[in-house]
Amino acid sequence: MGNFVVTRFAPSPTGYLHLGHAHSALAGWRRARGCGGRFLLRLEDIDATRCRAEFAAGIVEDLAWLGVDWDGPVRVQSEHMGEYRAVLEGLRRRGLLYPCFCTRADIQRELAASAAAPHGPEGAVYPGICRRLSARERDGRMAAGEAYALRLDMAAALAAVGRGLRFCDEGVGEVSADPEQFGDVVLARKDVPASYHLCVTHDDAVQGVSLVVRGVDLLPATHVHVLLQALMGWPTPAYAHHALLVDAAGKRLAKRDRAATLRDLRAAGMAPAAVRALAGWAD
Repeated sequence: MGNFVVTRFAPSPTGYLHLGHAHSALAGWRRARGCGGRFLLRLEDIDATRCRAEFAAGIVEDLAWLGVDWDGPVRVQSEHMGEYRAVLEGLRRRGLLYPCFCTRADIQRELAASAAAPHGPEGAVYPGICRRLSARERDGRMAAGEAYALRLDMAAALAAVGRGLRFCDEGVGEVSADPEQFGDVVLARKDVPASYHLCVTHDDAVQGVSLVVRGVDLLPATHVHVLLQALMGWPTPAYAHHALLVDAAGKRLAKRDRAATLRDLRAAGMAPAAVRALAGWAD
């Protein structure tokens, strides 16, 4: 990678930015600016049920107020759905995807009936109910208009690329990737037509991202991302997963817990430099 890096900040506009977001944005921005590299801004707004235009506008406004600038236009994922569909179609043609018609209730019943349901980083691993369907049954249910998600056939994917996948994280060193622990991950569903896993790896490749700076909570997802990169022939960037900011009780800052937003702090009269210091990056 050398000294020149391309990194990015890629929030989802499902709420306004809080100090945890500021910490992550500043971490990537400082890495890029410190070596004359490029810093990109991407809005991951694929989930139309939760993302809102006012939050997207607020992210851009808050970052500019904070003193974070970026190179080139903002990449907005919802404007690139054709690209994600093309990736999904390519995986489907290679026999690496299958339609899953299961509801959450179907999956829970199957798991309850299992003596030892395996668990991964995201909870109980999908038990492969629809993987066992015949092509004829799949086609018939799809033709009938039954709702379905698209899952990656993990066994087939690993057979296609082998099991020697690795990635490098600055905090833990070289890591042997184990995407199998996630089971057959969902890559698309009716309400979210392309998953985070698929979109983030595609966009990092398209944008030439060489260093991914993000929270340590996303470190486990990297195991899946490395697999998708191998399947699609995309480069694997270096990773720097940073610790998360926590509140006085030691709980991570989160939108759902109504953590104080940057616009709250701005409205209270705080200066950008003071907010940068609160976010762990004093000038």
